[in-house]
Amino acid sequence: MTHPRTTPATPGAETMGPATPATGDAPARAGTGREANADPPDAESRQVAPDAQGTALGRTPPAELRGRLTARLDAAARAWLHRALDEATDHPGTHGPISVWELRIAEAGRRCGPEYADAARVLILHAARADTDALTRVYFQGTAAERRAVLHALPHLVPGPQALPLVEDALRTNDTRLLAAAVGPYAARHLDAHQWRHAVLKCLFTGVSVDTVADLDRRAHRDAELARMLGDYAAERTAAGRPVPEDLHRVLTLTDPTATPPAPAAERGTRGTRGTDGTDGKES
Repeated sequence: MTHPRTTPATPGAETMGPATPATGDAPARAGTGREANADPPDAESRQVAPDAQGTALGRTPPAELRGRLTARLDAAARAWLHRALDEATDHPGTHGPISVWELRIAEAGRRCGPEYADAARVLILHAARADTDALTRVYFQGTAAERRAVLHALPHLVPGPQALPLVEDALRTNDTRLLAAAVGPYAARHLDAHQWRHAVLKCLFTGVSVDTVADLDRRAHRDAELARMLGDYAAERTAAGRPVPEDLHRVLTLTDPTATPPAPAAERGTRGTRGTDGTDGKES
């Protein structure tokens, strides 16, 4: 049985919120005791204001993210987060059917407030040093909110492409907040050109802002195939009497082979994204 969230929303919390309203959380993992700790289904979806944070959590180093988050939590939530991170650090493996840190991930929204839950879950996953197997388990057995956290955590925890099946799964959904999390820095590094182009089109089709697509400038530059796909999509929309998304024209401009190439990553930083406290984020 789930319990109602008791932590009140914090003023100004929209700067920490995920990208767009979710379509609903999946049922919590059954038969493990997780249900008693889990947040109410879709509680976070109802209470978080839309914001373009799809890439910020993946780009902000965990130590910096922790400092920003603890500065915004009230005393009770801050104490809970410290305990949860200590538990994850001291007991990263599973004990019985489920690990302690997985239970803490399940209750993060209720303890920290839905506007800060994604950041808290990313920190817990990092403290637990979750490997690809653990991340896969949490992703497929968790709610939509927990799946988002896994996607946000991938750049911090998985150096290679072995977690791409999680990104690919998220890109098959129509949950816009999950899609925004899926096109973060990990996808920018590891999706091949074909998959990445279709991810961009999926964002346009579902209304996810391309601001959430990490490294968009670099990957779209001089991409003639992406330009063709965007042109075809625009033509289909026009023929059907539907408006063409403004973001489509923006991405199409980036594909121009005569445009100035984007700056190297070290110089570009995180231009176009916002950090979890409203300042420019940093690449992790």
